[in-house]
Amino acid sequence: MTRGSLLVDHIGELVTNDGRDGDPLGIRRDAALLISDGEVAWTGPARHAPAADRRIDAGGAAVLPGFVDSHAHLVFAGDRAAEFAARMAGEPYTGGGIRTTVGATRAASDDALRATVGRLRAEMLRQGTTTVEIKSGYGLNVADEARSLRIAAEFTGDTTFLGAHVVPAEYADRPDDYVGLVCGPMLAAAAPYARWIDVFCERGAFDADHARAILACGQAAGLGVRLHANQLGPGPGVRLGVELGAASVDHCTHLTDADIDALAGSETVATLLPGAEFSTRSPYPDARRLLDAGVTVALATDCNPGSSYTSSMPFCVALAVREMRMTPAEAVWAATAGGAAALRRTDVGRLTPGARADLIVLDAPSHLHLAYRPGVPLIRQVLHNGVPR
Repeated sequence: MTRGSLLVDHIGELVTNDGRDGDPLGIRRDAALLISDGEVAWTGPARHAPAADRRIDAGGAAVLPGFVDSHAHLVFAGDRAAEFAARMAGEPYTGGGIRTTVGATRAASDDALRATVGRLRAEMLRQGTTTVEIKSGYGLNVADEARSLRIAAEFTGDTTFLGAHVVPAEYADRPDDYVGLVCGPMLAAAAPYARWIDVFCERGAFDADHARAILACGQAAGLGVRLHANQLGPGPGVRLGVELGAASVDHCTHLTDADIDALAGSETVATLLPGAEFSTRSPYPDARRLLDAGVTVALATDCNPGSSYTSSMPFCVALAVREMRMTPAEAVWAATAGGAAALRRTDVGRLTPGARADLIVLDAPSHLHLAYRPGVPLIRQVLHNGVPR
């Protein structure tokens, strides 16, 4: 008997993401999984399951790795429901509402910001998200960017400095000065709390030269590179991300053949955020085109108060299947192993020996039901670090 061990037994369909036998999901049927010290210790046929101190009977349900949400903006105050209503009435999305959230965030207390992050993180966990990346980007000054990341770091190790979200109002006529601030005092204050650096490389935000300068400074400070790219229209962001060895370029809504070729020849993940297209009535990315070219694709929520106020990875899986021409298996892989790749994590997004014991038990017999039954609360149980939540 393994001391302190937990057996998840009678699993009808186990998604391991081990990629064996030509099946990226590595599905095992009539399976069991042993957890010890917060890690997966064994998987195999239920009839060969070892003894354990405790047992969870999955009752023939599907068990999947916990979702890995590799793009979220959770440190903010206020909401932008009126902006959403205006878009639904026909107003286009331009990204300009970010400054509204900046004002509310700067005025909020630490406790208020912490409460918002905690509420959204709890929502995510209930819906099966066991790993989440959290960005700053609604402070846009030295003190508020640093405190945003300090608060985010209380909830995740994958924190991202996004001081280059937009140019704040007080620097509207001096964008070069703001880039200097981001690369200098703001980066110095933020870097101790960050793993990554990110830039919104779009019209109305930061051009390629500014983005390159900011990301190079982040790299010099020891931060990994991520990039918002090609959301609002074609642009240089995707190829800049590949050039700089970014772990992920995110959005990827408007891509040229050259963009796709660059991604296909690199280790950079294309992270797609269908909640943003849903909430802005914008064209969806063509995931099929990326996948057929051999690009690694991830799915994430882009949870933020303006353009994608959803914390639900199951919802994004359903959108990806319905609107982006992904198969259910591709969407589930992208929401688990794909997200792990986008964060350059090897300990999550899979259920194989040595992985962190983050898993979800569905109230359904197969992963197919995540897309087949959209909007239905199918997450029966979540284990995080091997502990039921």
